[in-house]
Amino acid sequence: MSKLTSSSTWRELEQHKDRLSKISLSELFNNDLGLARVNDFVLPLADLTVDFSKNLIDRQVLTSLIQLANDSDLVSKISAMFNGEKINFTEDRAVLHTALRDSSSRPIMVDGVDIKPQIRAVLQRMTDLANQIRRGQLIGSTGRAIKNIINIGIGGSDLGPASAYLALKDYTDQSLTVRFVSNIDYSDLATALHNLDPAETLFIISSKTFTTDETMTNAQSAKNWLISELGEFTSDKHFIAVSSNIAAAQEFGINQANVFELWDWVGGRYSLCSAIGLSLMIAIGPDNFNAMLDGFYKVDQHFLNTPLETNVPVLLALIDIWYGNFWQAQTSAIIPYSHDLARLPAYLQQAVMESNGKSVDKTGEVVDYQTSMIVWGEPGTNAQHAFFQLIHQGTEMIPVDFIGFLRSQHKNDILHHNKLLANMIAQAEALAFGEQQDINNQDDVLSESKVFVGNKPSNIILGSQLTPGVFGQLIALYEHKIFVQGVIWQINSFDQFGVELGKKLAKGVYQEIDQKKITIAHDASTVNLIKKIISSNS
Repeated sequence: MSKLTSSSTWRELEQHKDRLSKISLSELFNNDLGLARVNDFVLPLADLTVDFSKNLIDRQVLTSLIQLANDSDLVSKISAMFNGEKINFTEDRAVLHTALRDSSSRPIMVDGVDIKPQIRAVLQRMTDLANQIRRGQLIGSTGRAIKNIINIGIGGSDLGPASAYLALKDYTDQSLTVRFVSNIDYSDLATALHNLDPAETLFIISSKTFTTDETMTNAQSAKNWLISELGEFTSDKHFIAVSSNIAAAQEFGINQANVFELWDWVGGRYSLCSAIGLSLMIAIGPDNFNAMLDGFYKVDQHFLNTPLETNVPVLLALIDIWYGNFWQAQTSAIIPYSHDLARLPAYLQQAVMESNGKSVDKTGEVVDYQTSMIVWGEPGTNAQHAFFQLIHQGTEMIPVDFIGFLRSQHKNDILHHNKLLANMIAQAEALAFGEQQDINNQDDVLSESKVFVGNKPSNIILGSQLTPGVFGQLIALYEHKIFVQGVIWQINSFDQFGVELGKKLAKGVYQEIDQKKITIAHDASTVNLIKKIISSNS
């Protein structure tokens, strides 16, 4: 048994689970008249209001959960991250995505060097390029202004800016076309290139290492497309790189002056505020991008300076641990009641599961407790007509985060938006409190099928409006929630070795398909599949 699961706090929480399993949410609300519960379990966070009252918790549970955080020395570990200590212990790196949006004058040191001037310099270069493009001043190789931006990346180099672009599309310059390519399936690139004039197109190749196969394959095909259409390759006019590998970008044909720097203390899934967000800045403009950075910073400061008892990212992380480790919940759903946040669940899938999908702790021991839950979701109200049946009446406990906004993005929209919010609030209420059918004079099977037992937990995260600043606050909230969980589970949330094995094997399989010869020892199934592909290519 690990030190974590054998601790007195862990055993105390197990006892709380046994106690709460005999109490319904209806009783928890009735016992303290609900108002006290709302006072205790609804907290402000910048432009967000977070209501976690509809959870199977009480003050005793939260006290024990906070003690679990204190047992893990969470406060000092938060400070260590912000101060640039090398908390990514498997790769001996600092973790400083928070520095990218730190607008204070406080220096942040990494290996004896203040990194703030580097960050400011890259941000200024991004601003200059974005303004050039938005003013029609960046000219392609034929003398025509750049109007089309295609970001080529994958994972954190795609999901962050792509989801943010969709979320903030009402703030984008509609005279520009901005598209995102990630999948190695050529259909993704072909769709992005459709109806574009190569003379007016700029590619941003976003890859920290500049070796990721999907990204570099798409980049090479984009390069071939430009050459075939324009008859020449002028990288200084049509290609930008965002990378820490300047030499590889130059070898590809991109001038060093067109490389925007990344640093090894920024993980890909935490890199939206870096030059990975260049395509987003071009789309929404530097002022809106800076407003987003300010939103991140507000939550960073709350996380750094607020006591654990009222620290919103900490409390949401602890509630997730409560369900995953003590109620054996396997998955959690993120349901944004905003069509513009359609890609948010995918973005957070990577952030959560790539960060905390680990089974080895900081000492190298295999853990004896569940780490990350599976994250999934779709926007409401579509989700209600797809999978809410299972959340309401299925056999699994699935905690839900509902995300909504008080004001619509669209002027004069009262009807649609109020109905949208009404659905979100009603779903949370229905999950929590259910409904019992009157079985008198009814067929027993029919009546029982209509019973909603309730007692299904959820949070409501309610923003003022989906602005760049509020979007930044929302993402930072989840980033810090992930960090807290990693600390308590004693794992490294900032490496991702599990991504690498399949990629390594794929290179060997591709060579065999390309050379039409199997040279590596495989299992019988893999050999058979490779032979079928070779045969189909003959």
